[in-house]
Amino acid sequence: MREEKSPFVVGSDWLQKRLGDANLRIIDASWYLPAHTRDPKAEYAAGHIPGAVFLDHDAISDAASGLPHTLPSPEAFAAFVGALGISETNTIVVYDGPGFFSAPRAWWMFRVMGAPDVYVLDGGLDGWTSEGRPVTPEATAVSPAVFTPTFDESAVTSFHQMTEIVGDGSRQIADARSLGRFTGEEAEPRAGMRSGHMPGARSLPAGSFATNGHFKSLPALQKLAADAGIDLEKPVVTSCGSGITAAIITLALQSLGHSDNTLYDGSWSEWGSRADTAIATGKP
Repeated sequence: MREEKSPFVVGSDWLQKRLGDANLRIIDASWYLPAHTRDPKAEYAAGHIPGAVFLDHDAISDAASGLPHTLPSPEAFAAFVGALGISETNTIVVYDGPGFFSAPRAWWMFRVMGAPDVYVLDGGLDGWTSEGRPVTPEATAVSPAVFTPTFDESAVTSFHQMTEIVGDGSRQIADARSLGRFTGEEAEPRAGMRSGHMPGARSLPAGSFATNGHFKSLPALQKLAADAGIDLEKPVVTSCGSGITAAIITLALQSLGHSDNTLYDGSWSEWGSRADTAIATGKP
């Protein structure tokens, strides 16, 4: 019996059958930490899924925030993705190299900005190529489109809101960073930043949601949440290092039908770099 999978994840067979569809838009949303020693732009130029465009997470972020990967304004987002030929009415499939690292962040951004028909490619580009499926180095021809945003501001948690959540426990906090960074036993990759976690947070490392690049089944996702002490009947705010991998937890929650969740966009880059924020260490 096949286990039930996320409704927001599509397989390589599904995508390959639809290559060339007029309303389909494919996005390479790869981004990596320095430790990964992978260059997403170079990999895209060397070979990408036919028809895919490259979404640069650094370029699409709000540079004025002073933080990495901050969500841009709806107008800036619309202009950026419109130049890539993407409309909110398209069927959008996003992917990254390993499967579930940075692609869920793009999935989340498009949904927050009002695109309803967005999916993540199971297995990522690594899985796609290992199956012998087509890739091309040829540049994708793009016709600019109009993206009309409908921004769901309620899906994003601000620093002020996060301080209230930590203070009153009104939302469960799910942290996607590695367990070592969460407990304070490992240094943060950004210089001068304290490690540890927000008081009351639970550890749900981003790498635990997929096996060999394939998103886990709904029962397995439910068990991950339960084992971490997350009650799916209560609201959740997700966080990570810079707002990228928090979206993996968001994807898992929404796959399970959990709708009362938000993403702390400043994440640990904001919380851990300030001198006026409470930090806990050790396991919860």
